[in-house]
Amino acid sequence: MINENKFTMRFYFQTMTRVLGEPRRFFIEIPEDITLKTPICFLIISGIFFSIASLLADPSAGSLMTGGIFFINAVGMTLIAAALGYMVMTMLTGRRVSFAKLFSIYAFSSGVTLLASWIPTFFFITEPWKWWLIWTGLVKGCGLTWWQAFIIIGVSVGIIVLFFYSILPLIY
Repeated sequence: MINENKFTMRFYFQTMTRVLGEPRRFFIEIPEDITLKTPICFLIISGIFFSIASLLADPSAGSLMTGGIFFINAVGMTLIAAALGYMVMTMLTGRRVSFAKLFSIYAFSSGVTLLASWIPTFFFITEPWKWWLIWTGLVKGCGLTWWQAFIIIGVSVGIIVLFFYSILPLIY
């Protein structure tokens, strides 16, 4: 059970173990009144680990600014995906759960996968795994049907891809 009174490293590792070992049960047990504090702390710690590990894995990219960009990307994309997911969920089903609960599903799912995402080419494993965890959280934690969760994820990912595709001309 998630206890929001005190965020510790022990809590971080226990949460990590539970999400890895029994994700369905973990997402069912996320309280309806969860605040943003716990999932944000969890995501920040995972983002710091990801940034440091990414820099150590590729010493040629090893600047503090690059590490900051890795961190902002890891945390920021999770926030953007959760906001889009919430928007799509609200339009599709009405307001089923609070943004804090939905964000916690995205943050815990992303936080777990960030621990392996820094490994080159693991993107092809961790990205589908992250979206499967989010799908599981939407179904088990938010009470959505499997197809509602699938549509929410599909539309969210589609919007993200279209956004990045639309800004490509600005880069080149």
